Amino acid sequence: MARRGMTKKFTTEHEITLERPMVTRHYVMTWDLERCVGCQIGPLVCPKEAVTHVPGEIVDGRLVTRPGVDIDADTCVLCGICEVMCPKNAITLTINGVRENPALVHEAFPELIQSTAFHHDRFDWSRKDFVMVNCPTHVISFDAEEKTMVVDDEHCIRCRQCEVASHGAFEVTQPWQGQVELYRERCVEGCFACADICPTRALYIDDDSGELALADYYCIKCGACMQVCPIKPEYEVEEVLVESHGVTKTVTHERISNQDDLPIWVERWRIRHQPVHSGTWIESLTKMADDKATMVEIDSKRALRRRDLLKALKGAGMFMDLEE
Repeated sequence: MARRGMTKKFTTEHEITLERPMVTRHYVMTWDLERCVGCQIGPLVCPKEAVTHVPGEIVDGRLVTRPGVDIDADTCVLCGICEVMCPKNAITLTINGVRENPALVHEAFPELIQSTAFHHDRFDWSRKDFVMVNCPTHVISFDAEEKTMVVDDEHCIRCRQCEVASHGAFEVTQPWQGQVELYRERCVEGCFACADICPTRALYIDDDSGELALADYYCIKCGACMQVCPIKPEYEVEEVLVESHGVTKTVTHERISNQDDLPIWVERWRIRHQPVHSGTWIESLTKMADDKATMVEIDSKRALRRRDLLKALKGAGMFMDLEE
């Protein structure tokens, strides 16, 4: 047990836990290392630089040790910002045993706008098992009593594979808008580490060609692929002006300088969120997002007509001839 007011760190192979007992509030924050993909968003948004990226290990082109994170218990203030932004829902924060996030409570960060909705009247029930087996986080189940499909919303990562697998009966709103591009000619020969770490099958090994392939619509813009790739991003530091509550200040921003050398490129343009006026949020957004506010993301109607997205799913062969 940690002493009152002091943060104690517990680490196992599967998780990291910070515990801070106080007089009236008992904080417990846990990082699930099985869910974590070492995506770098946590280190980017942490205001105290308490979250650090832990690289994975690649042997013969395959990922043998997953990347992850480590937490500095002495500098972490248990603010909850990393929990808000984690794209894999790998972080949980409780206060007195109840889920509570100080960054949201004190409006330092906004609630992200994201959802997964099921439209019963649009669903072809012959696809029921196909949809469930293609959910990478196994959060979709069939409620036999209610005769409907149910989503564990707390753990859904909004990958949109259910949209394509159900041919539009599921409707997903992702928080991040952006794009991902794959340049296979720049890849290290025989390397599939990005497919090994991708949490959504946006990057996968094509069964027919044996080549690395991209199903861009499934990307959640976590950037884990760029972190694990043996061809690493290089950064240059620039100063950016940010403004909040009428106050303007200069912050440093790291920009990738070798984009033309990278096999995989992920951009985050903007994020859907509830209204908030916070210098902390604006500064974090400056670190996370690229300056692409006028770009337009792939829409779901076009995505449902793309056979390459359907092909990326497990067991898609039985449906390939049905959709032209």
